[in-house]
Amino acid sequence: MAGERRRVLLAPITVTPSKPLTPSHLKGLLWADVMFRATAPLADVTYRYSHTTYHPTEQTLGFWEFLDRTQGDTDYETLSEEEIGELYVHYRAEGKPLTAMDVRPYAEAVERAGYVHPAGTRVLRLWTRHYERLGLHDPGLLACQPPGFGLEEMIEDLVAGGLGLDQRDVGGPVYLDATRFGLPLRQIVTADGRPNYLACALRELLPLTPRYDEVVVLYDRELDPDYQLLERVLTAKGTTVHRAPVGRVPIDGKITSARHGGWHDHTVEVLLRSLGGDQDPAVLRLGVRLYFIAVLGPGQQESFRHDLLRKSLARAERLLSRAEEKPQDPGALPALLERHRRGHTHVDPYRLTSSLLGRGPRVPAGDLLTTVYL
Repeated sequence: MAGERRRVLLAPITVTPSKPLTPSHLKGLLWADVMFRATAPLADVTYRYSHTTYHPTEQTLGFWEFLDRTQGDTDYETLSEEEIGELYVHYRAEGKPLTAMDVRPYAEAVERAGYVHPAGTRVLRLWTRHYERLGLHDPGLLACQPPGFGLEEMIEDLVAGGLGLDQRDVGGPVYLDATRFGLPLRQIVTADGRPNYLACALRELLPLTPRYDEVVVLYDRELDPDYQLLERVLTAKGTTVHRAPVGRVPIDGKITSARHGGWHDHTVEVLLRSLGGDQDPAVLRLGVRLYFIAVLGPGQQESFRHDLLRKSLARAERLLSRAEEKPQDPGALPALLERHRRGHTHVDPYRLTSSLLGRGPRVPAGDLLTTVYL
């Protein structure tokens, strides 16, 4: 129908609630937040961010098994993100091989009742405080949001479409098969039934994507090979898919996984504390977006720098002081946002946010700041 608003599904990769948020995590979250809020005036946008979907991965279930095996009746509500993160580092360092029997009780509890280990619940509750202070849209951190497909249903759908290879009947694993597109086989389920995160993503996205005109997946650049596969599979189902890789934030020139620790001086909690508790909320929210989106950009060449973050907050304060407060023409904001679509429905956060840093006497529109950044 002419004039009908397009439907967009925004599906960022989730951050596992087993460690503190770091600058790399924050960059991805801010990127998704600005894309969601900037696209909403132009289209009907669904922000799908389900921890329930990804809990069945061995990474998560193995950590829960480790905690119950080694920590006893710990009251996790008394622990900080950093303390739980230290336990996660110990778990990864242990390197104990897991069997399906080890994690099956947890997997069944997730599937049956949306179970979350108390340590995970504690981390997610702490994250809601960060979200609130930073003005991030909460897509349901603490909600039970199961995927539309069960594991077997997802495998059957792939196999029926010629995109899956199920060898479990001969003692083998399940593969995602996009070889006809020139892409390699990718194991997604072990022979004893344990899914990886790509299998979980397929359980969520295969039934969801047909409802939308455009699907945008945001993810860590290091996962690009898997997301190329995901794009091919969803596109083969008739869906328009856009991949939006976002680079990590190096610390002192190095990019390391949070599983190895070393993040104590660079967590979001520490970052916010360093900026002071009396920081104007609007200045903080706009400033961190200017820094993590426009200054750092989509790549991962630039290391985190406190001095540049503070300069971005100062720039935010100046922008807010100059912002046009009088009511705008109702069509002005959509027209402004349209310029940053780049041929697709969703708005590019980098192009839009960088435009705020342009030279000249231009006065930023107050409704743009309020709608997208504050």
